[in-house]
Amino acid sequence: MTNTVSVSLSDTRKPAILIVDDAPDSLGALRTIMLRQGYQTFVATSGERALDIALRVKPDLVLLDIVMPGMDGLEACRRLKAHPATARIPVIFISARDETADIVAGFDIGAADYIPKPLRMEEVCARVRAQLRMRTTSETQTAQADRLRMIVNSMDQGLLIVEASGRIQYANPACDRYLGCKPEDLVGRRLADLLEQTEAQADAVADAAIGQGTREVNIRHHDGSLRAMDLTVTPLTLPPMHAESGLFVALLHDITHHKQSEDALQRAAMLDPLTKIANRRQFDAFLEKEWQRAIRNAQPLSLVVLDVDHFKLYNDTLGHAAGDACLQQVAQALQCHAARPTDLAARYGGEEFVLLFGETPLDAATRLAEMIRSAVEALQLPNPRSPSSPWLTVSVGVATIVPTQLDEIENLFVCADRAMYAAKAGGRNRVEVTLVGAAWDVVKDAAVIDLH
Repeated sequence: MTNTVSVSLSDTRKPAILIVDDAPDSLGALRTIMLRQGYQTFVATSGERALDIALRVKPDLVLLDIVMPGMDGLEACRRLKAHPATARIPVIFISARDETADIVAGFDIGAADYIPKPLRMEEVCARVRAQLRMRTTSETQTAQADRLRMIVNSMDQGLLIVEASGRIQYANPACDRYLGCKPEDLVGRRLADLLEQTEAQADAVADAAIGQGTREVNIRHHDGSLRAMDLTVTPLTLPPMHAESGLFVALLHDITHHKQSEDALQRAAMLDPLTKIANRRQFDAFLEKEWQRAIRNAQPLSLVVLDVDHFKLYNDTLGHAAGDACLQQVAQALQCHAARPTDLAARYGGEEFVLLFGETPLDAATRLAEMIRSAVEALQLPNPRSPSSPWLTVSVGVATIVPTQLDEIENLFVCADRAMYAAKAGGRNRVEVTLVGAAWDVVKDAAVIDLH
């Protein structure tokens, strides 16, 4: 005959106790007291029967006699602890045998407590309550740990647990996608080894580690590429007894695509949409930087301003589409002559262009300006209604200065602009130059030179 163990819905919240004892009197007394405590109670008179019930019922606690015929309590406990479904159920041994060896053996195989016979029922109840409380606490902590593990494992961000020394203790699965390394391969490595090694990067990690907030860093992917990421390092909150361990949580958020979009927008904001060379905004910023560098190094700075001759006539005759194409070709001719990092060609507005040449004296700037004028003329873009040339030409003004703290950038522009208008007044398709600043007292108006 098969006995079916059933649990009513109304009892599902009550702790379940499995009592295992081959002595009817002891078994009955324990069952009665457990029922009075409000527990669901199941009984077995052998180790084999106890294992069967434990696997089906999953009790919250087992009261297990050591001395039983056939499978004794020690073997029954060993098998309970070996099975994944019952391994975490606390076992309290009850026995009339009080030999130290039996007690030690019981604890060695996983028993939670030991109660000697004859039983004192108040003590039994107290020990059962204590074990149930600990089990509830343990299950809560386990459930919380499982939930936390699930959250961490499903995070889109890379998460690392890092020691104060920078050694990685743990990495979540997202790190595989972020860094191209299996989480287990990251354990033991240093966080700094993943970063592009620059002083700024090192400072960023140091700042983040002391709670200075999120920093943007470049992290080396396993495939060798650099990934732009936000790195946030915060201290891991631990119980007071472990606070000195100095663990940190490092969060990685990949911003590569964001940075690429941001860089593209920044580049677009710095380019003239028609000619695809620098716009006025970029040129002004570049000029300010080179001006300050020229002051520090006492080096000459040369500015070239040029204007397309009779461009309105060109537009009116050939149309705006041809005018746009014309400006694009002029811009490319200029760009070819701004070859160094200290050079920049830009469309300053309408048909006016500017070029800046750092560390370039007047004679070198003059030669460059003449080369630019000649390159534009060599394009041989027909300008049918131009009174000065059958081809499209430019008038060019050049100004050079060795700036000091007493000089102003505006004066450089004024002088280059005046030289350009002097070129127009002199017949167009020509270069006029002038010195600015301290040399002005020497060259005066004679510094305007006709090169064509």
